[in-house]
Amino acid sequence: QVQLIESGGGLVQAGGSLRLSCAASGRTFKWYDMGWYRQAPGKEREFVAQIDWSGGSTTYIDSVKGRFTISRNNAIVYLQMNNLKPEDTAIYYCNAASSLTNYWGQGTQVTVSS
Repeated sequence: QVQLIESGGGLVQAGGSLRLSCAASGRTFKWYDMGWYRQAPGKEREFVAQIDWSGGSTTYIDSVKGRFTISRNNAIVYLQMNNLKPEDTAIYYCNAASSLTNYWGQGTQVTVSS
């Protein structure tokens, strides 16, 4: 059974930091692009960051550039989030994508207080 399990969410004050982790199991994700998405209350899920299968290419939404860093190590993908803002409050989802399929985690809540 394929699983993506996120952890590391929580409540933090504006300007603080969190590191999200996504552990993949059930198959080899070595060749998958891995990403993070988020969904705030009343809004659609949006792309946040992605790292390609080799770890050599990363992409970010403009609003997090310079604050968030995505990285990967074997079957774990990380999202280091610095200088958090209240507008970063959302449920964060891990994603594993290939040309044939997509996998999603259950999500982890990030709440940033002002």
